[in-house]
Amino acid sequence: MNVNLSQLLKPLANKVFARLYFAQTISLLGDALTWVGLALLAFELGGTDAATILATSLTLRVTAFVIFSPYAGVLADRIDRKKILYVTHLARMVIVGLLAFITEVWQIYVLVFLLNVFNGFFTPTYKAVIPQVIKNKDEYAQAISLSSGTYQLLGVLGPGIAGGLAAIIGIREIFFLDAITFITAAILIFTLPGKLIVSGPDDQLLKSDVWSDVKKGTRDLFKDKLIRFALIMEFVAAIAGAQILINTVGHIKGALQLGSIEYGWAMSAFGIGATIAAFSLGILSKKFKQTTFIITGAFLIAFSITPANYVGIFPLIGLWLLAGFGQSYVEIPPQTLIAERIPINQQGKVYGAHFAWSHLWWAIAYPIAGFLGTVYFNENFLLGGVLSLILIFIVYIIFGKKIFSGA
Repeated sequence: MNVNLSQLLKPLANKVFARLYFAQTISLLGDALTWVGLALLAFELGGTDAATILATSLTLRVTAFVIFSPYAGVLADRIDRKKILYVTHLARMVIVGLLAFITEVWQIYVLVFLLNVFNGFFTPTYKAVIPQVIKNKDEYAQAISLSSGTYQLLGVLGPGIAGGLAAIIGIREIFFLDAITFITAAILIFTLPGKLIVSGPDDQLLKSDVWSDVKKGTRDLFKDKLIRFALIMEFVAAIAGAQILINTVGHIKGALQLGSIEYGWAMSAFGIGATIAAFSLGILSKKFKQTTFIITGAFLIAFSITPANYVGIFPLIGLWLLAGFGQSYVEIPPQTLIAERIPINQQGKVYGAHFAWSHLWWAIAYPIAGFLGTVYFNENFLLGGVLSLILIFIVYIIFGKKIFSGA
């Protein structure tokens, strides 16, 4: 186990990656502060309309990602990636600081959209930087796994930390602490030696067709058979995952007649499963193909939600733990496939296109989950699971033989 752990942490021996990783970790804590603060602020301003405010905010978040992340990927291939990383942190620092002063709900919507425009520029760029600074291709999977596992871990622990801090220092004051995390991460990135450029000087952007590169990112994403297969399987995982994110609270508080504590247990189990799976990918990636993880994860999350309407809280927690494994096993390998199969000077635009398309899947999956949760309240997970399984079999029939014979 110690050997496996040292293997997972091996990318941190790379000083540039280690600095970027710690900057990302600090900003992820900032993200947790942002969303807990927003939830509390939404209740302060909207009262019983807080759920609608948060749902609208999430929709705006996804919309910003879908619209702007392809352009972020193009920029990441053309200008200094380090500049994108620290500028987006500084911009988010200013925006979260402004959240402390808002007095109207519409102001939340404007600032959330702007915040996620810059988040949409940061994330694809950060993903493209990993294979750029990790020169050893054998360590791509470990580095991506470490970053993704930390993301999932802070997704579990971050809200609890943020909630505790909000109780101590206050709802609006938490946004100032949030701003400090972003400027700290920006300083870590700004002080990196040298630049992170992959092709040409900064003025190359002025001499070329940006829209053509946006389209090229999507073409390259779908042209590669393994990456295309992975992206379509992400749609399956989004259909199942949206059921968990949207309908768990109604099932536990409505059908099972339980409380917020039990809801927290179930969602923590989902996050813990996703975290363990994310870290395990870095250890297991040399033993199994990425496509094996993807198909296993898709079946795992689909099978996990199918019986959920008919079990009690403790079996549900176990199912959500398995579903978390499935979610990570589908969502993380595509990042490694892009790093392995796309030339490094083209990866930014492909990561940007992938970020946009994968979030578009969630934009489709959320309304489906809402419809099933509203119209088929007692069978929503069953129907969502069956739909996911049908999609898996369709994808396998269309792509499966080619993928698993030639991957």
